[in-house]
Amino acid sequence: MSSSADEKGSDSNSHNDDSVSVYERPKGLRGVYYHPITQVVMLAFVCFLCPGMFNALTGLGGGGQVDPTTSANSTCAVYATYAFFAFFSGTVNNKIGAKRTLLFGTLGYALYVGSYLAINIHPDAGWFVVTSGALLGVTAAFLWTAQGALMLSYCTEAQKGIFISIFWAIFNLGAVVGATVSFGQNIHSTNNSVSNGTYIGILVLTMLGVTIPLLMADPDKMIRTDGTKVVMPRHPSWKSEFYGLWVAITTDPMILLLFPMFFASNYFYTWQFNDYNSALFDIRARSLNNFMYWLSQIIGSGMIGIILDSKRLRRRVRAFTGWGILLAMTFIVHVWAYSYQKTYTRASIPSDSQKMDIYDPQFPAHIWLMIFYGLLDAMWQTTIFWLIGAMSNDTNKLAIYSGFYHSIQSAGAAGVWRMDAIGLPYMNIFLSTWCLVVAGLVFSFPMIYLRIRDTTVLEDEGLMQRDQEINDMKGKGMIEESGNEMP
Repeated sequence: MSSSADEKGSDSNSHNDDSVSVYERPKGLRGVYYHPITQVVMLAFVCFLCPGMFNALTGLGGGGQVDPTTSANSTCAVYATYAFFAFFSGTVNNKIGAKRTLLFGTLGYALYVGSYLAINIHPDAGWFVVTSGALLGVTAAFLWTAQGALMLSYCTEAQKGIFISIFWAIFNLGAVVGATVSFGQNIHSTNNSVSNGTYIGILVLTMLGVTIPLLMADPDKMIRTDGTKVVMPRHPSWKSEFYGLWVAITTDPMILLLFPMFFASNYFYTWQFNDYNSALFDIRARSLNNFMYWLSQIIGSGMIGIILDSKRLRRRVRAFTGWGILLAMTFIVHVWAYSYQKTYTRASIPSDSQKMDIYDPQFPAHIWLMIFYGLLDAMWQTTIFWLIGAMSNDTNKLAIYSGFYHSIQSAGAAGVWRMDAIGLPYMNIFLSTWCLVVAGLVFSFPMIYLRIRDTTVLEDEGLMQRDQEINDMKGKGMIEESGNEMP
């Protein structure tokens, strides 16, 4: 247990006379259960079993179907509803609590996987797949907002990169397991769609994921490794929380410069999974590509996490180093992918044609591209979370930022999945992806230069200042204790 509250504590103390309270952590088995890493691991296994299985299914291209159109429309529905509800999910998370928000968020995944089993049995059930996608988008918005708030709140400033990497590795292991199920079920198949057993195996795993939030600790009882409490209880009105959306942006407008990076963060999946993996490979090659893609993400998140949390470098230096790595990876991967994309079109490779198999001589080079895409994806997502975490230590502000992130990334994904469903040329989708990723990096650079500091100070915490003003007003009898109203 530390005697001070890490980097933020020292800056907060310089701002006011009140020292940061340090609490004794529980001992024994109770201490293990309430340890931040234990809870982050449990959180990661929720995402291992729910979003991880969704990723395994999506990574097959077309949800494992011969015709990817229904899957593309369903995925568009996922991200369209996700984009809308994620914008407000941070507010809901602050009102009902992260644990309940996380539990609600797990409910849509089993229905979504089951819809693919249904269409495999009844080919005219495409409407059910699209409807399930729309419902999944609602629940997923709440799951990912709760995940972002919990993961970034349980760690100290010095631990954020490592905690994100631990989470990302376990989460992506879920997609690896799902891809393994698919590869094992289809290893002797040269067809272009998966078997019923693949969907059943993935469905069972998603149903297990619903139980884990029930076993997790109450965030209000959590104490970080430096002895500081994760969050003080706060029960604002809905009016105050919606006002918090405005406060979060007006007190920290630099978050707007990360919006292009958010927008690109799920946009690139469409070309990777549908326009490359599904377009060029048969089902067992798609399954192996899928397996290697998600396995490489575990490596990528660990690599970038070590850099972003290096004790040898100041936080600003780490931020610029991470940005430079993303820039280099972006051009390496996309120049490589362009050399393949210019050799085929939608017309040249129909969905029912004979496609590349794992024993074809050109397959090894193609699977290496999937591996490098997996590395880039993990580094991109991990860096975004790290940058958000570097902007604030306020749990409620982090929940709102997490909601912004998932809302904007889903808006981009909804648009590109729909473009794929209506048959936009592969090259158009590829070039738009490349341009958006570069734009995300260009816009994020001034944000890193102007906003990322070596410590997080109280002046940056707009919502904390708002809450302090509320408490001061209560102490002076200016507002009722039960109201917590703000204009």
